[in-house]
Amino acid sequence: MITRTTEKESNHQGLDKMSTTDLLTNMNKEDQTVPDAVAANIPAIEKLVDITVDRMKEGGRLFYIGAGTSGRLGVLDASECPPTFGVPHDWVMGLIAGGDTAIRKAVENAEDDAEQAWTDLLRYDISSKDVLVGIAASGTTPYVIGGLERANAAGLVTGCIVCNAGSPIAAAAQYPVEVVVGPEFVTGSTRMKSGTAQKLVLNMLSTAVMIKLGRVKGNRMVDMQLSNQKLVERGVLMVMEQTGANEQDAKAYLEQYGSVRAAVEQYEKSSDNA
Repeated sequence: MITRTTEKESNHQGLDKMSTTDLLTNMNKEDQTVPDAVAANIPAIEKLVDITVDRMKEGGRLFYIGAGTSGRLGVLDASECPPTFGVPHDWVMGLIAGGDTAIRKAVENAEDDAEQAWTDLLRYDISSKDVLVGIAASGTTPYVIGGLERANAAGLVTGCIVCNAGSPIAAAAQYPVEVVVGPEFVTGSTRMKSGTAQKLVLNMLSTAVMIKLGRVKGNRMVDMQLSNQKLVERGVLMVMEQTGANEQDAKAYLEQYGSVRAAVEQYEKSSDNA
């Protein structure tokens, strides 16, 4: 049996004998290696971003599939796109082995079913316009492998985010991202460095895609959902900054038109016609 990098013994011994300070310091030292591993994969991430943008401009969607921590990270990233960028909920979707129950509680053997991912995807009328990204630290999860293989056969673009080199999932993906972060602080606990690496890559992927699709102006989330008072206040400031309007007018336009982008556009039209 080949020992995967993510399963190799920790660089640290006697964790149960360490002081709290030593535990935290050593975990932090390990975590500091993760951004460098991600940086080494920017060319691969770039290719995945660009092909995803191309497909989404044609009406395609971005899907994530994964199990356990990897699946939860995909669901998290997908769920944050609508409030952050004001996009429909079906633009980016995350599916986890075992269904929504598995977001909070592990579902036994769900990740070992190589057919279930494609069954799950078919519920969303998956098509050749779509992009499917498999997320798995090990690179060997059957749920993800099966989903990618079926997606390839159906003409989808496929990518992956894994934390072992030369994995079956990377072999199945057209646009693999292999972020090898080395042994975990707690041996085999891929919720740690591997999970952090996957989260960083997902941040980069979805954010870069949304920026290139025009959902950010300058550095502002002009299409964000105004779902709480903090975001409304942020929106008012953004309208004021972009238009020179006073706070009262900025708030009125924001409330009337529902987004920073629309409020700015309408304010500027009103000013032009004045």
